[in-house]
Amino acid sequence: MPRPNDAALDINLHEKQQVAFWSEATEILYGGAAGGGKSHLMRMAAIIWCSEIPGLQVYLFRRIRDDLVKNHMEGPSGFREFLAGWVECGFVTIVEDEIRFWNGSKIYLCHCKDEKDRFKYQGAEIHVLLIDELTHFSEVIYRFLRNRVRMVGIRLPEKYRGKFPRIVCGANPGGIGHQFVKTTFIDGVVPLAVVTAPDSEGGMRRQYIPARLEDNPSMAANDPGYEKRLAGLGSESLVRAMRWGDWDVVEGAFFDNFDPKRHVLRPFEFPDDWLMFRAGDWGSARPFCFGWYAVASDRFVTPDGAVIPRGAMVKYREWYGVKKDQHGKFMPNVGLKLDAAAVGKGIRTRDLGDKISYGVLDPAAFASDGGPSIAERIMSASGIVFRPADNKRVTQRGAMGGWDQMRARLRGNEEGLPMLFFFSTCVHSIRTIPALQHDEDKPEDLDTDGEDHAADETRYACMSRPWVRKDGNDDKPAELPPGYWQLPPLDHGQRSGRIKIG
Repeated sequence: MPRPNDAALDINLHEKQQVAFWSEATEILYGGAAGGGKSHLMRMAAIIWCSEIPGLQVYLFRRIRDDLVKNHMEGPSGFREFLAGWVECGFVTIVEDEIRFWNGSKIYLCHCKDEKDRFKYQGAEIHVLLIDELTHFSEVIYRFLRNRVRMVGIRLPEKYRGKFPRIVCGANPGGIGHQFVKTTFIDGVVPLAVVTAPDSEGGMRRQYIPARLEDNPSMAANDPGYEKRLAGLGSESLVRAMRWGDWDVVEGAFFDNFDPKRHVLRPFEFPDDWLMFRAGDWGSARPFCFGWYAVASDRFVTPDGAVIPRGAMVKYREWYGVKKDQHGKFMPNVGLKLDAAAVGKGIRTRDLGDKISYGVLDPAAFASDGGPSIAERIMSASGIVFRPADNKRVTQRGAMGGWDQMRARLRGNEEGLPMLFFFSTCVHSIRTIPALQHDEDKPEDLDTDGEDHAADETRYACMSRPWVRKDGNDDKPAELPPGYWQLPPLDHGQRSGRIKIG
C-alpha cells in the first residue's frame, strides 16, 4: 500500500507541545494547568510517530474507558474525525479501541480503572506509553506500566534515535496519584531540565514540562470563555491548581481545610506540664508511622506569635518508615520492612526521655495468628506499652469517626484557632495528609490506595482524645468517659517534659 502523501493531515503543535514532542527525555510529564493542550499533544504525537515509524506500538491510557472514548475517540478533535480522510482512503483502519496504520503501526486505546486491571497488560511490549491524567492513576499502576515500556527490532529514523522507547504523561494537580506524581516529577526539579532517573525509578531520562493555558493558543481562539470558567471554579485553591498549575494545592482533597499557614509550626520548646503521648500505624511493605504529641494545658503563644488553645494537640515528632533509593530520595509508599522488634527499639530511642503518658497503636497490630502479635513484639522489645487505638473511620449513628475528629480539630474552635498542629519537622505528615483523596464509592471515607499512613496514625491520636467544638468561648476538650484511661503513666527513666529537637 502506498504512503498517504496525497492525503496529508494538517497537524499543528504549539511551541510548548513541540518541546515535548522533540525532547531528548524519554519519561515526560507535560502540563500542570488545565487547558495546556495535553490531550491534543498525545493524539498528534501518536499519529505522527505511527506514520513515520513502521511497526510502532503506542498505548494511550485513561483510567475510565468512557473518558477515554469521549476525550480521544469522539468529537471534532478526536481520532475518528481527524483520521477520517485516511480511513476513507484505506491508509488507517479503526477497529473498536485499536487504530491500525498501513505500515503495521498501531495505537491501542486502553483503560485501567483498578490496580488489579494492570495485569491485562502483563505481556505488552509498549514502545510509546501515553497516559492522560496521570494523577488519576495510582503509583502501583504507573510503575507496572512503565515496566512494560521496551523496544526491540524497531528501526528508527535518524531524527528519532535515542528518543524511544518513551513515556509522555499529562496531568493536573489533584487526584489519587497527586502525591506520587509531585514527588516523582515536580519536587526539587528544575522545569524543562532533563535528568536521568535512578535505576530504582526506571532509569529513564526524565523531564517536567510545565504548560498553562497561555501555551495553547488554540484554546483561546476556539473557546475564549474558558479562562473565565477556570476563574469561576469557586475555590481559590482550586483556581490556583487548575489555572496556574500549582502543585502545592490539591484538587478534591479529603482534608481540604488543611492549611500549612495555620497548622504547621516552627519547632519551639513547650511547657513541662503539657501531657505527651504517642500514636502509631503499623506497616512493613508499606510505611509505618509513629507520632509524638503534646497537649496544651493552657492557652499558649509560640515565639513566632501563633496561638495554641487549651486542649490543642501538637505533633512534635514523627518516625515514618519509608524507604530511600540509592540517591537518598524517598520512595513514596514503600516501607522499610523492619521487623516488629526493630521498630519497638526505634520508638524507644526516639522517645528521647520524654514523659510519655500513654500510647495508642493500630488495632490490626494486636491480631495474633497463634504466636505473639506485632504489638506484643514491639512492646516486648522496647519496654513501652500501647493499647489498641479506636479505629472508627467515619461517623455512624451519631458517634463521631476519626476523620471527622481530624477535620474538627483542623477547623478549630470558635475563635478560628486550630486544635491540631504539626511541627515543620513532621515532613511526611505535612507531605501526605493534604494530598489524600475521597473514596469514589464512599465519599465520607478517604481512598486507601493513597499514602494514608500518617493520616491513620493522626486519626488514632485524635480518637484517643475526642474533642467537640463547644458553643460560646469555651475551647476546653470534651470530658472523657469515666474509666477511659486504663493504663498508668509509664516510667521511662529520665523524665523531661521539654522536646528535644535534632
